Amino acid sequence: MSLPAIVTEDTRPTKPCQKFEGHTNWVKGVIHLPGGQQIMTCSSNGSLGVWNLQTGKHIANWQDGESRVSSIALSVDGKKLVSGSSDGDVRLWNMETGKVLAKWTGHTAFVWSVCWNGDDDRALSGSWDGTARVWDVETGNTILQINTGLKIVYTATFSPDSTLIATHGSSSEDERIKIWDANTGKLVAILKGHTNDVFCLAWTADGRTLISGSYDKTIRTWNTSTWQQLTVLTGHTQAIYGIAISPNGRILASASYDHTARLWNLENGQPIDSPLQHQKGVTCVSFSTDGTLLATGCGDNNAYTWDISAIIQEAGLNELLVSCSFSSLSIYQLNPLS
Repeated sequence: MSLPAIVTEDTRPTKPCQKFEGHTNWVKGVIHLPGGQQIMTCSSNGSLGVWNLQTGKHIANWQDGESRVSSIALSVDGKKLVSGSSDGDVRLWNMETGKVLAKWTGHTAFVWSVCWNGDDDRALSGSWDGTARVWDVETGNTILQINTGLKIVYTATFSPDSTLIATHGSSSEDERIKIWDANTGKLVAILKGHTNDVFCLAWTADGRTLISGSYDKTIRTWNTSTWQQLTVLTGHTQAIYGIAISPNGRILASASYDHTARLWNLENGQPIDSPLQHQKGVTCVSFSTDGTLLATGCGDNNAYTWDISAIIQEAGLNELLVSCSFSSLSIYQLNPLS
C-alpha cells in the first residue's frame, strides 16, 4: 500500500534574527545552553564556540587538539557535555570550566554522534567504524558495544526511556535504520523504506514515534509499537542532515544540503510557511527550551537563530506554540497499516 507523500509549497522568505560568525569551517552542531542566554556550536575546525544569544557575540572558544568535532550533547542537568571527534575519541567536558574531564577511547574512526540517557549516567556514541558504544560516564568504560553491520554509523540515539537504541547510517542494503535493546545489544527491528543513507533520527518525547531524515531527500515517521512506516514528508531537494522536534512535540525542524531549514506541523504532516534560506548547506537544527527560537548550523561557517514564534503566528497556527500531550496528535492516525 502506498504511503501519503506530503509536499511543501514555498510562500515567502524569512530572515534570521541573529548571525553567529567566527568558525573557520562548517558548523556541525548547535545546542541551547541552560538559562536561555547562550548557544554552543561545534565545528569542523575542531573548536566549540559559546555565543551570546541576543547579540551574537563570541564569548568563549573551547578546543582540545586539532580533531574535527562533529557532534555535541549536553547532559540533562546541564553540568557536562560530550563531544565526538575525527580522532575517534569521545570527550567529556566540564560546562563550568570549559575543560576536558576525560577522553573515552575505543572507536577506531570518526565519532559522528553522541547523546545522553535520561539519568546522565550513560552516554552513547556512533562512529564511522560501524559501531555504537554505551559508556559509563563515571568510569569511562564501554558498557556495551553494538556491531551494527552498517558501514558507517551517522547517529546512535537512546529512546526517551533509554531502553532502546536507534542507529542509522550507510549500508548497501535496505537496512539503514536498526533498533537495538539498550541493555543487551540484541537487534529488535529493522526499519525499511529509505532508498539511500540515513543521516538523522529523533524520537518523540513519549517514544511512540521515530522520525528519520535521509540522503534520499525524504523525512519518514515510524510507529514504534509496530515499527511500520507512517508518513513520508517531501519538499527538500537535497540530502537531509538534521532534524529536531520542538519541546511541546508539535513542530519538526529539518536541515538540508539544499541551503534550507524547514518547519513541519506534526499534527498533520504539513509544511509551515516558507523554507528558511541559507547561503550554503544546513547541517543541524536545535530548538530553544521554550520552543520559540530555532538555531541552525551552516556550511558557510556560521550559525543562525530564527524567531519560530513569529513564523508560527504569521502562519496563523498559534495553537502549535501551546503545550499538549503528544499522544493526542493525529500523526498516529496517519498509519495506513493500522
